[in-house]
Amino acid sequence: MKFIDEAKIFITAGNGGKGCISFRREKFVPRGGPDGGDGGNGGSVYLIGKKNLQTLYDLKIKPHYKAGRGTHGKGKKMVGKKGKDVFISTPLGIVVSNDKKVLGEILIHNQRLLVAKGGKGGRGNIHFITKSDLAPRRADPGRQGETYSLKIVLKLISDTGLVGLPNSGKSTLLNALTNAKSRVGAYPFTTLAPNLGVLRSMQRNIVIADMPGIIEGAHSGKGLGLLFLRHIERTRLIILVIDTSVSNPLRHYACLLKELKNHSNKLLRKPRIVVFNKLDLLDNIPKYDIPEKIFYVSALTGAGTETLLKTIANEDQV
Repeated sequence: MKFIDEAKIFITAGNGGKGCISFRREKFVPRGGPDGGDGGNGGSVYLIGKKNLQTLYDLKIKPHYKAGRGTHGKGKKMVGKKGKDVFISTPLGIVVSNDKKVLGEILIHNQRLLVAKGGKGGRGNIHFITKSDLAPRRADPGRQGETYSLKIVLKLISDTGLVGLPNSGKSTLLNALTNAKSRVGAYPFTTLAPNLGVLRSMQRNIVIADMPGIIEGAHSGKGLGLLFLRHIERTRLIILVIDTSVSNPLRHYACLLKELKNHSNKLLRKPRIVVFNKLDLLDNIPKYDIPEKIFYVSALTGAGTETLLKTIANEDQV
C-alpha cells in the first residue's frame, strides 16, 4: 500500500425528508384534523480516527462519500426515519479543512469529527394549525445536507523523528533501534516515504519515524523533503543523523538546521540531539563542538546504539 499523506475528498450529507400533509379520517371521529408527521433528518458525514491506519491511500482511491437522506413524514403524526450517517476511517494526525477554514484535527483513536451535517427534516402540516386555518394544506420540504470538498493532510504522530540528508544511514539506524525492517541501499532517496518503528522500553513504547532525505533547498520544494517536513512537526524529539564519512559533516549539520528553520521556527524549539553515524568507515572517532547532545554510532554494526537507546527512552535526559 502506498504512503499517501494528502488527499482531497468530496462529501455530501443527506437531505432531510419532506413533511407530510395529511388529515385524520376515521369513522366516528367527526373532527379529524391535520396529522401530517415530520420528515426525518438527513444523515451526516463524520471522519473517525483509527490507530491502525498510517496512510490516506484509501481516501485517494475512493474520494466520494454520500450520507443517506431522511425519509418523508407520514400520516398519523408518523415521523420519517433519519438518514444513515457515513463514517470515514482516517489515520491519526490528520488536519481537515474545506475551502473556507480548518475544521479540526483527529489525534485520538475513535475520535469523531463532524464534517458535513445532514439536512433537517421538514415539518408536517400538524405544525401549521392556527385559529384562522384549522386545516392547513402546507408542510416544509426537507433542507439540503451540507456539501463540501475537503483537504485532508496527514502529519504523522511519532515520539521521535530521524532527520538527515540522503544516505546518512537513517533507515539503518531505525532498523538498529526498533523492530522496523526498512529498505536500505547505497543510493540517494532509498526512503521515499516515512517509515515507522517501535522502540520498546520498560517505561513505554516509543514510535520513531524515519523521514525521507532532506537536501539543501527542501523547504522551497527541492527533492523529497518538502513533502515530509510537516511530519516532523508532531515529533517530541528530533534526531539529526549526520554521515561522518563525508568530507565536511558539520556542513551537513548546518544544512539540516537551515532547512528546519526555513520550514518552521517551531522545529528548532523542539528537543534535539545529533547522531554522527557510520563510524565503521573511519579509523578514528572525530570530536565535534556543537551545542546539542552528541552521539557517535555505527548503525550498521550497532556500536554506540545502546547509549542512544537509553537516552531516547528517558525523556529527562534530552
